[in-house]
Amino acid sequence: MFYHLILPLQEYVSFLRLFQYITFRSAYAALTAMVLVLVFGKMMIRWLQNLKLREEIRELGPESHQAKAGTPTMGGIIILGAVMISMLLWGNFSNHYVLILLTATIALGALGFVDDYIKTVRKQKDGVPPKGKLFFQIVIALGVAFAVYFFPSNEKHVTDLFLPFFNEAVVEMGWIWLVFSVIVIIGTSNAVNLTDGLDGLATGTVAITASVLAIMTYISGHVKIAAYLRIPYIPHSAELTVVLAALAGALLGFLWFNSNPASVFMGDTGSLALGGIIGIVAVMIKKEVFLFIVGGVFVLEALSVIIQVASFKIRGKRVFKMAPIHHHFELSGWPEQKVVVRMWIIGIILAIMGLSSLKIL
Repeated sequence: MFYHLILPLQEYVSFLRLFQYITFRSAYAALTAMVLVLVFGKMMIRWLQNLKLREEIRELGPESHQAKAGTPTMGGIIILGAVMISMLLWGNFSNHYVLILLTATIALGALGFVDDYIKTVRKQKDGVPPKGKLFFQIVIALGVAFAVYFFPSNEKHVTDLFLPFFNEAVVEMGWIWLVFSVIVIIGTSNAVNLTDGLDGLATGTVAITASVLAIMTYISGHVKIAAYLRIPYIPHSAELTVVLAALAGALLGFLWFNSNPASVFMGDTGSLALGGIIGIVAVMIKKEVFLFIVGGVFVLEALSVIIQVASFKIRGKRVFKMAPIHHHFELSGWPEQKVVVRMWIIGIILAIMGLSSLKIL
């Protein structure tokens, strides 16, 4: 909103012309969100403690995690709150992609909040029933898919499927793209939720992925750079860079409190929404398959659960000592901090691999 108030004053104060540059607003959106979390994080954590919104540790998890019982959860409120306030200052709300993304983020955050509330306040460990949670995720994802389908920034590519390392669309998916995009959004949202099992793990990996996607949204929305790199030009997508920068900044601030030993957990309030953000952005800029590379840690976590469940049902045996796979590494003798840092390293390597796919063929 502040951005819209400043715009008319540009012709009178030359310095204010900086606000028209996405790079300037992205940098300060990140800084604003990070400072907000660092300044108000401790107060918010005390507030969550006073409300008795504390994590319930599952008995089937690693024994070392029992010491974490009672740690405040719903820290996603801190992250999302910082992002929204930052966007009020630096965001362009005349951009329909920004509005779609922020609306879906609030909806997924609300779903996660209800899930956390049921677990912590009502003491029902399963939270929102899985079928109910999936239903609302489908509704939200379908809303995003239809909004992007009927109000695209580039009608030429809206249902095209692009693969990393290839500069031309490999197939025009038609209406099947709607189903595909819903799967991408829901899958990413739930994969990040599964990854959020160790102190700082989801926070760091989402920050890495959001940073890479911020680069991609900027170049996808810049007609000359997109043409040079031979990637689909998505008008107006560059404004999503401001959202992703704010998210990355908020996550860096949150990591101050979420690193081991964590003072607060993001809970489903954070993880469902954060996964939704990166999934939605990937759909908007035609980087759905690209996300499978840069978000490979989330893919690995989700696949480990799928493999574990399928193996147990079919063979009656487990493949991993525990799923998701970060618990397998813990039970194999890796300290929690080592698992987290090594996952971050893998995330950074995958991010570099993803960026290396630009302008090859």
